[in-house]
Amino acid sequence: MPIVNSIAANADEMKTWRRYLHQHPEMGLDCFKTAAFVVDKLREFGVTDIHEGIARSGVVAIIEGREPGKTIGLRADMDALPMQDMSGTEHASTVPGMAHTCGHDGHTTMLLGAAKYLAETRNFAGRVALLFQPAEENDGGGRIMVEEGVMDRFNIEEVYGIHNMPGDALGAFGTNHGAMLAGVDEFTIEITGKGGHAAQPQNTVDPVVAAASITMALQTILGRNLSALDRVVVSVTQIHTGTAMNIVPEVATLNGTVRYYDPAAQAIVKARMSEIIENQSRSFGCSSRFVYEEGYPPTVNHPAQASFAADVARDVVGADKVNENADPIMPGEDFSYMLLARPGAYLFLGQGDTPVCHHPEYDFKDEIAPIGASFFARLVERALPAT
Repeated sequence: MPIVNSIAANADEMKTWRRYLHQHPEMGLDCFKTAAFVVDKLREFGVTDIHEGIARSGVVAIIEGREPGKTIGLRADMDALPMQDMSGTEHASTVPGMAHTCGHDGHTTMLLGAAKYLAETRNFAGRVALLFQPAEENDGGGRIMVEEGVMDRFNIEEVYGIHNMPGDALGAFGTNHGAMLAGVDEFTIEITGKGGHAAQPQNTVDPVVAAASITMALQTILGRNLSALDRVVVSVTQIHTGTAMNIVPEVATLNGTVRYYDPAAQAIVKARMSEIIENQSRSFGCSSRFVYEEGYPPTVNHPAQASFAADVARDVVGADKVNENADPIMPGEDFSYMLLARPGAYLFLGQGDTPVCHHPEYDFKDEIAPIGASFFARLVERALPAT
């Protein structure tokens, strides 16, 4: 079964939706205009069972099939990033300092394209729950939707999602039977010494030297306390200290991120970081404060659902364009919370040689929207076959 003909016929209309959304980005939980656009389109398609205000601005819409059956959840994120749009396109963002540089405008469009087809045909037995989610980038809208009970409230039994993937072949799918994206934690390290004149450092307790030593020592956790095969990242990304060339400061602050797949590895990282920070600080005569904040958990596919999703993708684009053993990547994704709540799978959809996500020149490739919409539609028809 190739790309659905009626969805392919709507490609220009889908492009119009996507470019409108691109021009009018919203961030975080405040995706109200985006949600209103989604609701208007759903009503045009004949969808009447629509629930708004979930996770502040999220939308859940239910499409009933021809016969009773279980409920499949399909998720799209709606939020943008706090960046300037430098794509140079005619449909560039009209909101200064805000841009769809991760393709969530395209994800929303793909789910709307599938919704239009499913509402017209209803060639399935059961229900589809369309999950239009805000705040993937920061506030964890997926977590909030789960905490607000969407899985139980709408009797969702399985859940699926797609993310575009720059660099992968146009229209190619990738997934695997386990971890797809990493868990994402953040940390702050505050090192306090004794400030003074830089010409007389012997009269100071220098937190800058301690900060440099700690930064380097943290890099030994992977490879000395964990195997290099454990796929852990510890990155210090900010060092803030000092006000003048000739003053040794009182305080130095480090910030950074930890990425992991295995909670056991995460626990080792936290313990070793605490030990390194405390002892390195003391060795330089400084005191320290360490704050470790756990963020999105790893996004881990369920094997049976991942295999099924890969089969559906092969139906849509052909076996040569589906990699069922795709390598996981270290960014995070709050679809992880939905996969903790229900069986399901997450897939990447290649959009060719384009700037990477979160790059100011990134733009979603409109050519892949009908492919993603067809995947969602075929998945529902195969998971919920009508008699």
